[in-house]
Amino acid sequence: MHSYPAPALARVEEMTKAAAADPARAVSFQGAPGCNGHRAALEWDPGCLPLPCFSFEDALDAVKDGRADRAIIPIENSQHGRVADIHFLLPESGLHIVGEHFMPIHHALMALGTGPFTGAYSHPQALGQSRFYLRERGIVPMAYSDTAGAAAHVAALGDPQLCAIAPRIAAELYGLKVIDDNVEDAADNMTRFVVLARNPLDPASLAGRTTMTTFVFEVKNIPAALYKALGGFATNGVNMTKLESYQKGASFAATMFYADIIGAPGDPRVDRALEELAFHCKELRVLGTYPQELARG
Repeated sequence: MHSYPAPALARVEEMTKAAAADPARAVSFQGAPGCNGHRAALEWDPGCLPLPCFSFEDALDAVKDGRADRAIIPIENSQHGRVADIHFLLPESGLHIVGEHFMPIHHALMALGTGPFTGAYSHPQALGQSRFYLRERGIVPMAYSDTAGAAAHVAALGDPQLCAIAPRIAAELYGLKVIDDNVEDAADNMTRFVVLARNPLDPASLAGRTTMTTFVFEVKNIPAALYKALGGFATNGVNMTKLESYQKGASFAATMFYADIIGAPGDPRVDRALEELAFHCKELRVLGTYPQELARG
């Protein structure tokens, strides 16, 4: 908690106290009050008690420790790709994906002064989503752990030549002026969040709804293993909407894959596809089956 800038601490303490009084309603998120994770928690569950956590690991640990019932974590952005480290953290957490939420992202430039500005603090994702805006104005991007925390940090520094890129609400929370709205480079900027809990949803409870299933796997180290492993999804008519690779460990000898499919275990087509995948894998772990919020394709 004490890694937050001073202007954010009082709000963090207040929200943490409320969540501790009713952890069954608590939804943990990474960042300071006013960040996009905070917004996403309230959009996904308007009756929840948002619990701010300094890092993604802290947000996941809050669920594992029982301080929150769920966590909401950004996993990918339409403009800037996947959120760093999330593909490692989700499997290691032992938690299960129980939902997804898509949220349009709009950034504001905020500061104590009116400019010109020498540097802008924000989360690396937000800086990447606003890189052309910053480059055109000669503003140096400076990474911070989250967007709203960056706003609180600028307020604490008191330097009128520094600014932050954050949701507009952060300016109201931390006493900054909104200099410019919608500084993101693309109007259709969208972030996908996943919701995690200690226990998975039973796929049978989702009958009649369009579902997503997310899993990670490592294929055997033989020629054409990935081609053969994925063949079962094609032959069984299962739509794979996402496939990404990432390195496991530092040896660069083992590649893990993260995948989303439309469907759920219990569907014979999905069961056959996963069975064929498992045959060609050294490791296969289903991270969750959950309702689809946004149609693919």
